[in-house]
Amino acid sequence: MKPIIEYTDFRKFMRDYYEERKRCSAFSWREFSKIAGFSSPSYMKVVCDGKSKLSRIGVERTGAAMGLAGFEMDYFRAMVKFGQAEVEAKKVAAYEEMLSIAKMYKVRVLEGDLFEFYDTWRNPVLRELAPLMPGATPGELAKMCYPEVSAQEVQESLAFLTKAGLLKKSEGKLVQSETSVKGSNDATRLAMRGMHRVMSQLATPALELPVEERNFSGVTMGLSRESYSKIENLLDEFRRKIIAIAAEEKNVEQVYRLNLQLFPLTKNVKERENEND
Repeated sequence: MKPIIEYTDFRKFMRDYYEERKRCSAFSWREFSKIAGFSSPSYMKVVCDGKSKLSRIGVERTGAAMGLAGFEMDYFRAMVKFGQAEVEAKKVAAYEEMLSIAKMYKVRVLEGDLFEFYDTWRNPVLRELAPLMPGATPGELAKMCYPEVSAQEVQESLAFLTKAGLLKKSEGKLVQSETSVKGSNDATRLAMRGMHRVMSQLATPALELPVEERNFSGVTMGLSRESYSKIENLLDEFRRKIIAIAAEEKNVEQVYRLNLQLFPLTKNVKERENEND
C-alpha cells in the first residue's frame, strides 16, 4: 500500500491496511478489532464506514495494531484529528500538522531512475555516506566503504544521485533531498532482486567484523502457508518500525544494511503428497 503520508483520510488508510492484510492472510474485521483492543468485533469496520469516531486512546490502539511508529504514528494522530475535527480552525491546524510531518519525512518516489539506482550497492550506500562527510573527495569516500571501491566509481555514483535529485548541494555540501526512496510495487520488486542478491553476498564478509558492529542470527523451522503469512506480516511490521527509527535519527555515525530474509529450504511436502495421490 501507499506510504501513510500520501493519505489525508485516516479511514481510507485503515481500509487499505485491512485490504492489504486480508489479501495476504485470513485477516478479518474481528481480528483487526481484537488486535486494537476493542471488545466489539466490528468496531474497526464501523469506524472505517464513518459511523463511529476514534477516541484519543482508540487512536493509539489502532495505530499500534497497524504497526505504526515514529513519524508514521504522529502523522496518523494528525490525520485522525483532521478527519474528525468539527471546528474549522482545528481542522486547519491538523492539516498543517500533517503537511509539516510529510515535508519533514517525505518519501522520494522513483520510476525512470529506479533501475539505475538499484543497479549497484554503491548508490544507496553513498546516498547515506556523502552527507555524513561534507567536503570529502571521492577518494576519501571510497576509503570509508567496506567493499573495495574506486574513486572513479564513487564519482559516477555521486553524479547519478545528483542528476536524479536524490542528493543536492546545499551550502557547498551534499544533502539528501528526501529521507527514503520508493517506487511502484511491481517496479520496485523487479529492480530490487539484483540489489538483494548483491547485499546478501556482502553480508558474508561482514561476519569477520567485531561482534559489537554486526548482528547475525537465524532459525530453521517448519511452517504451513498460514504460519508463513503470519510471519511475513510480522516482518513487514518490523521493517516499518525500523524505517521509522532510522528516519528520525539526527546523529548518524555509520551506514548499515539490514537484510530480512525468509525463504524455503525444501519443496512443499503437501504438494508432493497431492501429486502422488
